[in-house]
Amino acid sequence: MSAKPKRRMALTTFVIPAGHHKDSWRREGSRIEEVPGLEYVVELAQMAEDAKIDAVFFGDIANANPTLRGDIKTNGYFEPISTLSAIAARTKSIGLIGTVSTSFENPYSVARQIAGIDHMSGGRAGWNLVTSFDGFQNYGFDEAPSPEARYRRATEFAQVVKALWDSWQDDAVIADRGSGSFIDPEKVHRINHVGEHFKVEGPLPGPRSPQGHPVIVQAGSSGPGLDLGSSVADAIYTAQPVKERSVEFYSKFKKMLVEKGRNPEHTKVLPGILPIIGSTLKEAQELADELGSLVNLEYGRAQVSAGLAGVDLSSLDYDDRIPAEWLSEDPALGSRYHVFRSKVVDQEMTLRDLIIDMARSAGHQWIIGTPQTIADSMVDWFESGACDGFNLNSPYNPGGMKQMCELLVPELQNRGYARTEYEGSTLREHLGLPRPAV
Repeated sequence: MSAKPKRRMALTTFVIPAGHHKDSWRREGSRIEEVPGLEYVVELAQMAEDAKIDAVFFGDIANANPTLRGDIKTNGYFEPISTLSAIAARTKSIGLIGTVSTSFENPYSVARQIAGIDHMSGGRAGWNLVTSFDGFQNYGFDEAPSPEARYRRATEFAQVVKALWDSWQDDAVIADRGSGSFIDPEKVHRINHVGEHFKVEGPLPGPRSPQGHPVIVQAGSSGPGLDLGSSVADAIYTAQPVKERSVEFYSKFKKMLVEKGRNPEHTKVLPGILPIIGSTLKEAQELADELGSLVNLEYGRAQVSAGLAGVDLSSLDYDDRIPAEWLSEDPALGSRYHVFRSKVVDQEMTLRDLIIDMARSAGHQWIIGTPQTIADSMVDWFESGACDGFNLNSPYNPGGMKQMCELLVPELQNRGYARTEYEGSTLREHLGLPRPAV
């Protein structure tokens, strides 16, 4: 009998109702006609809650550009604040993480909205803090600011949000019926922030949220992204398709936390993984082949071009390799660009290979196998110091979510790597994170 593991994986799931594998919505039974709509997305969240997963995660793209390129996977059909607010009323325990960009919004509104979800859900809210590189023309900009400018704004944005979350002390509400005083005004504070991008007086209009600070997730793996994440994040979403590189990333990031005086156990590193599951390896491979056959190759060509910073691929046949000299080594192009560049340069993928790989992974690890073999790989990564858990990406929906929740997660539960019941009521408790004091 194997020994019980010393710690448990953190597990969240990226809810994409159209399926994380591009064009999987074409598969019969996809329920694509219900996108966007409440009942379908609630059912997916309830599947994850029944499996005792830590949180559902909703990404966001605040423009229609991916859809116009034929990519309906990466979309803004489910606006996170309204979606998570609705799901909060239809779930009891699972965490609720949503993306809001620091590039377009203002920190006062975001602090209030995320705290509002935290109140309405009893302490289950999380904010995925991102910068944006597209869609600026919808918000009054002529072009996207430089990455450095976007991250300066994001850093100040996060500072303001956290200060606003702390603008009410935990015991500020006294509700004294005798005196008629609802609050102790000495325990509600203006923040009076004046910075490069924002001038915010504060405080928030309502009490501190149940978690004190809703959980902050950050999804940048570039240099500026790592600096921001190691400063403010409680969890990091990262694209790491190779275990050895993930081990290096994990070690580097945890050292950055220590250097900033933060407890490295209190920020979880969660690479994405797309499991294609079958009861046998043959069945899983057949499913992978079917999903691959659904990919629109011409749309895929445009999507690969976009992922490679706009390189012109129109002259290539699908079975041609992309010449390495067409691709830049500039680190400013971002970590995701260099994941795809390495597939061209190091793995010698053809254009067709890269289209299918990008359709499956978006830069993340994808794996074909049985629940047992996929769990073997996940445990190996976890025990090798490559991660603190995973963000599970369902390849197709609703069937893929059902497979993850009813086959893969129970396998991890049987091995002691995933919970069988929620022990706490807040997302911080699910992830083993302390509640910040004011």
